[in-house]
Amino acid sequence: MTDPNAPRVFRLRATFIERDRLAMLSHLEVAHALERTVRRAGLPFAVSQGFSPHMKIAFGAALPVGVGSTCEIFDLQLREYVAADKALAALQQASVPDLMVQDCSYIENNAPAASVAFPFSTYEVRFDAPVSAVVVPETITVVRKRKEKTLVVSEFLTEPFTFDGDRATFTLEAKPTGSLRPDVLLQHCDCAADIVSITRIAQTA
Repeated sequence: MTDPNAPRVFRLRATFIERDRLAMLSHLEVAHALERTVRRAGLPFAVSQGFSPHMKIAFGAALPVGVGSTCEIFDLQLREYVAADKALAALQQASVPDLMVQDCSYIENNAPAASVAFPFSTYEVRFDAPVSAVVVPETITVVRKRKEKTLVVSEFLTEPFTFDGDRATFTLEAKPTGSLRPDVLLQHCDCAADIVSITRIAQTA
């Protein structure tokens, strides 16, 4: 039950890009960088209670190191209302080009967390030559916490790859029981060209 005497907070959802050399940052490094961005922007962020208070900021599903994105998400709780356009301007002023905030809007405090709100991720892979086909395996065996796990690709890949010159797109679904990383999928696919880059271009519910 919500405490009626608890201070009101405002939940701001921001979309940002992660590209070029900053795509090589780990999820934790990106989180720390964006926390510093929020501080530089001077936004009135809320902090947690307890012996080690920290900024109330939550991030969407982690990207593998080396995979870029045009649509990453974080949710920031603010103690005071700041117009979304002013918050965006402040964040952009404090952002670096390859980790730039693109959009801000307020969401309900009870809205699903960004990490689970958008289970479908669409990726664009760029090759070093035009491609028209990719051979996708039926299963992929991965090692997680020193244990092998066999993933059925069709349970995560929602539809066949689509092709446009030297680029291809595909969509993966993250499930409560686990997910298939885009880079892992591509490592196990057979293609006549080499991969230049992988970018997440959409996250949808």
